[in-house]
Amino acid sequence: MSTLDAARKRLESIPSVSLGHLPTPIDELARLREAIGLKARLLAKRDDAMSFGFGGNKIRKLTLVAAQAVADGADTLITCGGVQSNHCRATAAAAAKLGLACRIVANGARPERSTGNALLVALYGAEVTYVESRQERAPTMERLASELRAQGRRPWIIPLGASTPLGAMAIARGVGEMVAQGVTPGVIVHASSSGGTQAGLVAGCALHAPGTRVIGVSADDPAVEIQRTVLALLAGMEEALGLTRGALGSAAGVTVDDTMIGEGYGIPSAASREAQALAARTEAVITDHWYTAKALAGLIARARGGEFDAAGSVLFWHTGGQASVLA
Repeated sequence: MSTLDAARKRLESIPSVSLGHLPTPIDELARLREAIGLKARLLAKRDDAMSFGFGGNKIRKLTLVAAQAVADGADTLITCGGVQSNHCRATAAAAAKLGLACRIVANGARPERSTGNALLVALYGAEVTYVESRQERAPTMERLASELRAQGRRPWIIPLGASTPLGAMAIARGVGEMVAQGVTPGVIVHASSSGGTQAGLVAGCALHAPGTRVIGVSADDPAVEIQRTVLALLAGMEEALGLTRGALGSAAGVTVDDTMIGEGYGIPSAASREAQALAARTEAVITDHWYTAKALAGLIARARGGEFDAAGSVLFWHTGGQASVLA
């Protein structure tokens, strides 16, 4: 058995919990392809259509991360994000399904009326602590965990976006799922922020589709910061899978486009508004201005520039976010 075969076997053997139905569908986006003048075939991996907890890539990550929490005897999941965080909503849903308590640390003002993901977090029964800044999230999670331990509870902290080597490996398994569906695109474009999804896609392509290029479109942070995070996660995955450093990817293979951030995280731009409208009106596919509309805008800009003309096929990995559209 080759080293990569052994790594693939280890990846598939990681314990998981069932959260929704896999595989998620892959759709042909022929009308959107025509609208943007793309010569290559245009596809979408519909993690937004996952049946559990309003879907999204965070659910996929939690199949492994929550399984580890349960195995460690956790009775409470603690995580963080913005007020309209997809990850916080997904974690609250997973906790409800698994019979665990959930504590959320959200940076931003407490909404006068909960909508979108914030409403779903409340419906799933999570308790939310609000902080003013991103910098306060991690120490607040640690404080909450200490308080719960003092009460005899067993808290388990999930970092932002479940972007750990374990969470990223769930995305890598998703690439294997895609290939098993008969699709090996020339390029995958997706929204990138906390780095876990991009690390998982890069690793998954190294294991299952080595000819596929991955482009992460930043929702918030500079490209150099996301690339640094992705490389650290890849190193952690290589260690876990028994691979040598660099076996799953190097800096040259971690492409991050930070030109679509606009005025900042969650703030619509002209490009994201156009992308959102085009996807909705040509394919009835819904994207959000926090992540997926900006990622799709990045895909559209590159398509119009002729970058994908020789790609054969381009796949948009739709990471979800419909709930935040209703916020």
